[in-house]
Amino acid sequence: MPNNAFKIASRLYFAQSGENRHSRPAVRVALAGMIVGVIVMILTICIVVGFKQTITDKIAGFGAHIQVVSFDNNNTYDMQPIEVSDSLLSQLSSFPHVVTAVLFITKPGMLKTDSAFQGMVLKGTDYWDFFARNIIEGTLPTTPQEVLISLSMAKELQLHLGSAVTAYFVDDTDIRARRFTIVGLYDTGFKQYDDLFVLTPLETARRLQAWDLDIYSGVEILIDNMRCLDDVADDIYFATVRQMDENGYHTYYVQTLQDQNPAIFAWLDLLDMNVVVIIILMLLVSGFNIVSWLIILILDGVQLIGTLKALGADNRFVRQIFMTQAAWLIGKGVLWGNIIGLGLATIQYVFHLVPLDAATYYVSYVPISFAWGWIVLLNVLTIVASLLILLLPSMIISKISPAKVMHFE
Repeated sequence: MPNNAFKIASRLYFAQSGENRHSRPAVRVALAGMIVGVIVMILTICIVVGFKQTITDKIAGFGAHIQVVSFDNNNTYDMQPIEVSDSLLSQLSSFPHVVTAVLFITKPGMLKTDSAFQGMVLKGTDYWDFFARNIIEGTLPTTPQEVLISLSMAKELQLHLGSAVTAYFVDDTDIRARRFTIVGLYDTGFKQYDDLFVLTPLETARRLQAWDLDIYSGVEILIDNMRCLDDVADDIYFATVRQMDENGYHTYYVQTLQDQNPAIFAWLDLLDMNVVVIIILMLLVSGFNIVSWLIILILDGVQLIGTLKALGADNRFVRQIFMTQAAWLIGKGVLWGNIIGLGLATIQYVFHLVPLDAATYYVSYVPISFAWGWIVLLNVLTIVASLLILLLPSMIISKISPAKVMHFE
């Protein structure tokens, strides 16, 4: 019986697709609604996941996923130094999901030219992967006299590649000036940080701070999975909380990039709610279209229903016929929705056709990330939810009496 229901449903579905029947416009509307809904949901997931991933990667590029700094850190870039031994650095690098642990030194200051000046933070580091991916002109600094600055900062100060610029640093009772040469320009599109950081080799910052070996502003730790961020941070915290410096004080404090940028990550978390709302709305719209089509299909097939019941078919068998037709339509809509949605996402991923205001959104174009796990889950959810929505209207079949249909005929 189930095979017979499938055969009847298939012949009816394809007959309606090829002939000019009353239900054909309803099929087109329902199919279009399903396709548009799937396209919107796929693009929403790709864009939101891509947006969150891009912003997170940029923040991590400037400050890593986790930092180990001084317990007396005052939430400024003029950090209290900590002692980092080789054994501690090796220990931090050995935790699960940790990609690398690198040392850094920061020093707030000001860049000044003949016509302009701008506050900045000089950051000394020997880890250049992020900035190497975002450098647009020149090379990375390698000597104590060389710095890498952002393109936006260079425009603001009317500087260019090869320009010499003076940096001023204020200590307790002293103002020191240093002359640097710009050997590279970078641009991440994250203006909040691009207008702040000037990069130099780690040893340059150490000399500027006049710190001994093993003394740094902190350790930056990069991990391979943001979902493990809190777990890794907790592991590092419990591993360092009891370690003491030579004076016997607790000196280490662990902070994540979410701790450092609560407003940005609160904003990113709101995007998750937007995704949920959009998906629910699209499922409701798609479900409404399919329900409307199924009702029209049932009303259009009243004679068939009456005939089948007169021949001994029960309500369940007849419902299987119409539900199978609905499943064909849902499958077709999901298939074309995926083809078009993923196609549009791929075009944006490759060509960056849709721009954004980097000053507002921190990126210059709509980012795309193919979160295949979420996309597969979305397709399964769409199919299951659509079929469940159809269960109630399919109950109309049980109200159709063969006697009344025959009498009507």
